[in-house]
Amino acid sequence: MPRYLDPKSDLVFKKIFGHHPNVLQDFLNAILPLPPDCVIESLIYLPSESVPEITALKYSIVDVRCFDNHGRHFIVEMQLQWTSDFIKRMLFNTATTYARQLKKGKSYEHLSPVYGVALLDTTFSQEQEWFHHYRMTNAHDESKSLEDIQLVLIELPKFKPTSITTKRATVLWLRFLKEINEKTEVVDPSFLEVDSIKEAISLLEIASYSEAELLAYDKSWDAVSSERTLFSGKYKEGLAQGLAQGEAKGLAQGEAKGKEEEKKRFVISMHRSGLPLEQIAQIAELSQNQVHCIIELLP
Repeated sequence: MPRYLDPKSDLVFKKIFGHHPNVLQDFLNAILPLPPDCVIESLIYLPSESVPEITALKYSIVDVRCFDNHGRHFIVEMQLQWTSDFIKRMLFNTATTYARQLKKGKSYEHLSPVYGVALLDTTFSQEQEWFHHYRMTNAHDESKSLEDIQLVLIELPKFKPTSITTKRATVLWLRFLKEINEKTEVVDPSFLEVDSIKEAISLLEIASYSEAELLAYDKSWDAVSSERTLFSGKYKEGLAQGLAQGEAKGLAQGEAKGKEEEKKRFVISMHRSGLPLEQIAQIAELSQNQVHCIIELLP
């Protein structure tokens, strides 16, 4: 019985989508928010020199130039993301890819649109929506937009195939990413009905990986786990500090409120004893106007 690896590992993801253009082409046609009449017909992988100088900020797994059935071309940069600041990283990477197209002496008309695609195994928003498509739109008229830089974020934990109405290929590809992992014993036959997904599943089989690759696979998940644990620890620490600060602030506000009420009762008591307003103000260390306002509230 075959055993499988998780396709969300960067090593496995790159082996599937970074070396098999036919598989990647079908995947992108299934998940990208392309115009209804637009289909990717071919693609080429971009060279590694497109990586920015700040390598710590480059989390891209696969970068490709796509050509559609209308002769248009655009770039897709795919990322697997695990960190809390992924949106800034993703925007940086996508914008850098866009800017690096322009070689010295070339005009801006040579720039192609860039889609940044991030597949998330964590959630980043409280919305129920799992598919997020961002682009620049006119603040007063959303029908007017700039298409050159677009971001697509897919929150896999929120994806539920029974709760959406979308094309079958999209559902199958996202199920492929979400459901198959080391615990998978039997693959759903519906996956095998699509040639590209069937091929992708064959690339998940542990038997096709060397010992060095399997070691790298384990280390990559250890890194993800460590990063998540670190983030969780910082979150809990921040939450505890916030609660402590909130409690201290609440106590201070309560104490100030208590003193204010006590002073009001003191003013009222002096007023009922017949002391003149000027004298009450002096004793209570208030202005005469403040004393007058307190007395006016008496029934």
